Amino acid sequence: MSKMVNCVKLGKEAEALDRAPLPGDIGQRILNNVSKEGWKLWMQHQTILINENRLSLIDPKAREFLQAEMEKFLFGDGSEMPEGYTPPAE
Repeated sequence: MSKMVNCVKLGKEAEALDRAPLPGDIGQRILNNVSKEGWKLWMQHQTILINENRLSLIDPKAREFLQAEMEKFLFGDGSEMPEGYTPPAE
């Protein structure tokens, strides 16, 4: 049976991550409070932010921006979609 976590993003109990996705305290906080599904939602949103804002992960300011957005997305009121973003047509 998989380990479960009360996911702060989904607002329900769901399957936990297998390991911390990031080093340090923030990684441990995510491991203890965010499910696999919640983390997957963040990864999808992060990809949109990177692509739409043309971020370079080499740039420390881009990494700081993504960390702040991640914390808002997972633990706060949510992260906004980039201005002018339109989802791809299905």
